[in-house]
Amino acid sequence: MTAEATPAGPATAGPATAGPITADSAGTWRLGDLTVNRIGFGAMRLTHLADGSPSDRERVTGVLRRAVELGVNHIDTAAFYFSPLRSANELINRALAPYADELVITTKVGPGRDAAGEWWWAAPSELRGQVEENLRQLGRDHLDVVNLRVERRETTGSIAEHFGALADLRTAGLIRHLGISNARPDHLSEARAIAPVVCVQNPYGIGSPAEDHAFLDACREHGTAFVPFFAVAGAGREAGVVTKDSAEVLAVAEAHGVSVAQLRIAWTLARGPHVLAIPGTGDPRHLVENVAAGALRLSPEEVALLGAADPADR
Repeated sequence: MTAEATPAGPATAGPATAGPITADSAGTWRLGDLTVNRIGFGAMRLTHLADGSPSDRERVTGVLRRAVELGVNHIDTAAFYFSPLRSANELINRALAPYADELVITTKVGPGRDAAGEWWWAAPSELRGQVEENLRQLGRDHLDVVNLRVERRETTGSIAEHFGALADLRTAGLIRHLGISNARPDHLSEARAIAPVVCVQNPYGIGSPAEDHAFLDACREHGTAFVPFFAVAGAGREAGVVTKDSAEVLAVAEAHGVSVAQLRIAWTLARGPHVLAIPGTGDPRHLVENVAAGALRLSPEEVALLGAADPADR
């Protein structure tokens, strides 16, 4: 499994006649039998802004449609992405159904939220209900990729019973491919012994510790996609970027004439052809910038410099 070669280029649109950079600029990867562009879209930001205020429905459905126009064919979502006024899955359904054949929608199960927004975690027997809720909200008869979200990466023990339940749903035809999220290397080994794992979705970015770099590299050896989340926000996570960028990050971004967010996306993509980016936004301008980051090519020296950043810089 390899990404298709694509020409180098800056992470900005060219002359007006050339149009914006599209999502194929970073090449492709295969999730099982599904080919996706390595620049995708994360749906978490569709339902509300970083400060918790509600998003504008027409604006964010427009962002989804524009993403597809720009060549995005990999969208990451979850039934637990909702606010009192918005549901990410139903926004996707409204904006993009009937879905194009090449569009791959990845979702996550394990966590759940009740109507008041309180979190709960599904037992293996409850995962089918979560899968069926995603199917209902998205208006689909099967899910392309379902990630089992691990409750606590540092302390969760065996995931065999939960992953086995999803493997059964895959056999039943409700799910096409499986992945894991917020996981450790031993979780991947355990899951791969049960059923094929097409992707690992973990927090990752500039400033991640050495063990996370090693896990990313190990996924490539298995032919498993590595899908970073919070690659731009870093330690800010759901709240967005809250830390000050290091001098190295600022210098490399300035040298390429790009934003720090674009640099962070491009750096993750530079870590291997199996890395898929899923930056999310409800802002049409930021969407274009995020997609354009796929065309930025960093030198090996720049990749190494930023990869050695202290974890505090995340």
